[in-house]
Amino acid sequence: MVLLSGGLDSYTAAAIARRDGFSLYTLSIRYGQRHVRELAAARALAELRDAGRHLELDLDLSQIGGSALTSDIPVPKDRAIDSTQIPVTYVPARNTIFLSLALAWAEVIGADDIFIGVNALDYSGYPDCRPEFIASFAETARLGTREGVEGRPFTVHAPLQHMTKADIAREAARLELDSGLSWSCYDPQPGGRACGTCDSCRLRQKGFAEAGLTDRVAYAGG
Repeated sequence: MVLLSGGLDSYTAAAIARRDGFSLYTLSIRYGQRHVRELAAARALAELRDAGRHLELDLDLSQIGGSALTSDIPVPKDRAIDSTQIPVTYVPARNTIFLSLALAWAEVIGADDIFIGVNALDYSGYPDCRPEFIASFAETARLGTREGVEGRPFTVHAPLQHMTKADIAREAARLELDSGLSWSCYDPQPGGRACGTCDSCRLRQKGFAEAGLTDRVAYAGG
């Protein structure tokens, strides 16, 4: 079971799962985000990775708001990124919710392994990307599911957790992934280009530059 957002990280995590011999079921969430361009990328990536099934769920977190990605709050641009500060692009409890949905579907289809492409080194300060959160969710899954209490616990894989963005770009290249098929931008521009100035774009560009690789995504002004 792979949480597939359409971004480079989840694309790479899915490719790692496939490389390691797993058959894939992929899950994407339409959660009221402003950057729904990523969902089209997720569909294409699921097909490319030969997923047994790709499920897209509707869960409108914009009704809760509290984030620049789900409400009328400007997406920060060209800011100094400080990973010790939680930015306004943080969506309250997003990974907790998404992992719970993945867990529910995994239990139904009999999947024991859940993959998520979180990264705790070069990231925007989101608390639900940290190793301690992933470990605690795995324990929650053990305690709160039929499979877990009957002695068949789930494994939550976060294969990119201790990689830098440059490491992830290199791993994607090693796996022969086309970066241009993924989408990371928080604020897509007219004409289908990434803005190049939001936190996500800047972290991605920094990673490719440090890895000495070319990002095939088209950026505004590029």
